[in-house]
Amino acid sequence: MDPINTLYPEEQERLQQTFQEIERQRSDIGPVYRGQDYVEQLLEAKREETRQRLDLLDNDPYFGRLDFQEDGKAAPLPLYIGKRGLDLKETAAPYVIDWRAPVASLFYSFTGGDAPVTYEAPDGTIQGEIYRKRNLSIRDKTLGRVVDSYERGGDNIGLNDEFLLYKLGDKKDNRLRDIVSTIQAEQDLIIRAPRYKALIIQGAAGSGKTTVALHRLAFLLYQYQQQIRAERMVIFAPNTMFLDYISGVLPELGVGNVKQTTFAEWALDRLNDNVRMAQGTVEGNVWFSLEGTRPPIDDETPGRFKGSLAFKSWLDGKLKDFEENFLTDQPFEAWEGRVLPGSMIREWFEVEYRHYPLAARRERLSARINRWLEMQLTNIGDPKIRKDKSKTGKQRLRTYVNKLPKADALSFYQSIFASGAEGSIPKKVLSGTQPYLKKGFVQPEDLAALVWIHYVFNGAENLAFDHVVVDEAQDVSPFQIALLNTFMNEPSFTILGDLAQGIHAYRGVQRWDELSAVFDEEHNSYHVLKQSYRSTLEIIEFANRILPHTDTGLPPAEPVFRSGDPVDVVRLEREDEKVPFIRSFIDDNQERGMRTIAIIGRKDQECTSLHEEMVRAGIEANLISEGQASYRGGITVVPVYLAKGLEFDAVLVANANDRQYALTPQDAKLLYVGCTRALHQLTLYYYGEETGLLSS
Repeated sequence: MDPINTLYPEEQERLQQTFQEIERQRSDIGPVYRGQDYVEQLLEAKREETRQRLDLLDNDPYFGRLDFQEDGKAAPLPLYIGKRGLDLKETAAPYVIDWRAPVASLFYSFTGGDAPVTYEAPDGTIQGEIYRKRNLSIRDKTLGRVVDSYERGGDNIGLNDEFLLYKLGDKKDNRLRDIVSTIQAEQDLIIRAPRYKALIIQGAAGSGKTTVALHRLAFLLYQYQQQIRAERMVIFAPNTMFLDYISGVLPELGVGNVKQTTFAEWALDRLNDNVRMAQGTVEGNVWFSLEGTRPPIDDETPGRFKGSLAFKSWLDGKLKDFEENFLTDQPFEAWEGRVLPGSMIREWFEVEYRHYPLAARRERLSARINRWLEMQLTNIGDPKIRKDKSKTGKQRLRTYVNKLPKADALSFYQSIFASGAEGSIPKKVLSGTQPYLKKGFVQPEDLAALVWIHYVFNGAENLAFDHVVVDEAQDVSPFQIALLNTFMNEPSFTILGDLAQGIHAYRGVQRWDELSAVFDEEHNSYHVLKQSYRSTLEIIEFANRILPHTDTGLPPAEPVFRSGDPVDVVRLEREDEKVPFIRSFIDDNQERGMRTIAIIGRKDQECTSLHEEMVRAGIEANLISEGQASYRGGITVVPVYLAKGLEFDAVLVANANDRQYALTPQDAKLLYVGCTRALHQLTLYYYGEETGLLSS
């Protein structure tokens, strides 16, 4: 007999009753309506939502039980907590509590002890006592594991982490998964934070930053369901492959229609694809070059300068000057003797149309002058003369309007860099920008400024955000955050990252206060996640040796006590030994059940060559390159800058020598990223001299 059923018969009975209730409610829904009646179609949409909710419950009905006795009640009540709520059909009494419900917060915040607990409900503060906290694992409709992490009156020694370690020991596939059943107290505080906050989260590698942000989206949609909509939420991620990697989390939580994109894709869409991106500026070509010294990064580095709030302020001054000098006092002469005074044109532009954005004001002014022209023509009785005057007037109108400045973002941006920028913009920025703009190309760090100019010229264009998630935020700029904040009534952000993984420092931030400066103190909220859940104790302690070399001043990550194999650093005598060594690493880890294995190289060219050698040797592997849309799992060869955000069961860092990873903060961040991708097994090999970044 199954020992779980023997030890916990009441749980087995409760599980079967839950499945029966789900099936009863599903059968009551009835068949799918396929007719054309509009009212029935609306009702069918609601019924389909219910079917989908029941399907989610049927797969995984709940994961926790909390025996809670509310003050004034006679006995504890067992509350079962799941990804979705379920009320009994006959009585409407809660049968499964949605994890986002107020009372469910106790399941995450309670860590033991006999003291009374409270939670905030719509009717006020509720107080009571907890008698049991139980974790349950249900797979294939079968109770797989039961762990009591707290029992009133018991010793409760070491039980808190047992279920967490059980879940962390799972092998990975090619998708990020939800963490509803293992949300920790410090993560739950972030998830349930008030809506109108700009949360800035500094999280150690493996601290669950991304999953916390996604769960926060699901919570906000539940908590503020009458005020916000999923289609007005947006997730900004570093690349499309990362978006594919996280794409399964929100559907697992029952959330759909949240836009997921990169900043570049979003910006180009705003600009109607009217700008051309310069080639050869993608990450990995210049800034990750092995030849020569790494270029110094300071506040006059083009990407850093053009992403600063100071540059935005300078740009605003230029935009103000442009608007103030948009019109001259030039009158419009339709034909000889028929003149529209310049003062009237200015009054239309500056008084009547002052509430419109500049591009709309230009269009309305053109239309208004045209109406004036039409009125003048109606006063001419002779058809032949009217026709001649009409031809002359319309030609002159086209000439007049064409002489007005263009309210076009790229044209304006080119003009301010072409003249008048000397002395206001550092020479290094000018020399790194002007050659591209002269040829009609822009760089990634120009996009925030271009979209801002487009917004000033054209307005919000019906674009508004209810909540914005910015992942890997150490690699975004203050200008980008300020731009996104423009499309909100009040800030509602989840901004997350790790300064130690700031491998794009030439365009990102070096301190979080650079981003917090966008918001006033009332809306700022800073959080630190030190606990790392991804990797074993040995891997985290090894990566912590690299951390001081990043010059970020961050404290070491704190591991969950999940021990594994020691980290291996292997010196190869010759370069031709690497492929046999890689084959051995893959074979050994596959035999141990590792499902995702990554060979992480320093840059694109190295990974491409390594992948070709592996294929020639009969080793099947996927190569990840810039612009790739999906991560397929299995055996992967990937440059370190594209590995950020991903995680693998086993990782082999290729050629960690002193040429590949010099003793600099930037290279330290790269190596730190590579090492912290591993969940269970980490090995580094090198030939030549070992990188000095591994010295304590």
